[in-house]
Order: sequence, then structure tokens, then C-alpha cells
Amino acid sequence: MTTYPQGTVAHHEIVDLIPALRAFARSLCRQPDEADDLVQETLMKALGNLDKFERGTRLKSWLFTIMRNTFLTRRRTAGREPVGIEECVSQMPQIAADQEGTLRVSDVKRALARLPQHHREIIVLVVMLGERYEDAAVICGCAVGTVKSRLFRARQRLQAELGEPTEIANSRP
Repeated sequence: MTTYPQGTVAHHEIVDLIPALRAFARSLCRQPDEADDLVQETLMKALGNLDKFERGTRLKSWLFTIMRNTFLTRRRTAGREPVGIEECVSQMPQIAADQEGTLRVSDVKRALARLPQHHREIIVLVVMLGERYEDAAVICGCAVGTVKSRLFRARQRLQAELGEPTEIANSRP
């Protein structure tokens, strides 16, 4: 991260992190348009509060924390609002995919969506986005040991959702 005399962050550094923000948002939100809205709201909050960014900390972790908090606030608010139709026919694929790789990706996405939010969040942060345990702990507001145990349980649950043998099952005699 580059710092500047006034202690501000260059806007291009934030722009460079948009793909990672979008990936994290997609792990939190079930609909792509909701994920895009979450990214936009996160960016607006971050840009409006750049003066609160602490020198020497990671910009990516700061942005992910803003996103996670925004998502959780939205979710609490949505719990008080009436819910519409969860899946719309217009969003269903017209033609089924015929390539095995595409099918496998679809299976993994569905299995990931069935995981509890805290497991899905850890899988995306650590496995897909490559965040360090320490940074994931800061983003999620928990201890590093909690991140490691959540990741272990999330991997096991994901393997079970996909119908694959888990690591523990393989290690037993």
C-alpha cells in the first residue's frame, strides 16, 4: 500500500481492489445484482470515510470489514421487511450447461450457497481470495483460531455437500 503525505489512500488503489470486493460480495449475496449493490455501497462508505483509514493497516482488510458490516446491517434490516419471491423464473437458465467443468462449477456454487454464512465467508476469504488467517480474523471480528476452526469445518461441510469423502473419514482405519 502506498501512503501519501496527508495519510490518504490513492483512489486507484481502491479501484484495483474492486474485483476482490465483487468476489467477496458474491459469496455473501445470493443474487449478482445484490452483490453489485453491496460493492457500490461499500465503495461509497469507504470513499466517504477515507480520513478514518489508519496508516499501516491493509486497505483490503479495511474495505472487506466495511463490506461485511454493511451486509450484516442489511440482513438485519431485511429481516424486518417483507420478503418477495426468492427465485424468479426469468433468472433460471434457458439451456442447461453441457460441459462437465461448467456443471462442476455449478455444483460447487450451489454447495457453497447451502453453507452457513460464516462458513461461506471464511471459504471465500481464505481459499478463494487468498486472505491470510490474521486478515480474515480482522475482517470477521474473531480470533485467528476461530478462523482456522471455521475453515476446517467449512471445508468438511463443503465436501459433504458435494458428496465427497471428508479428510477425517479418510484418516480413520
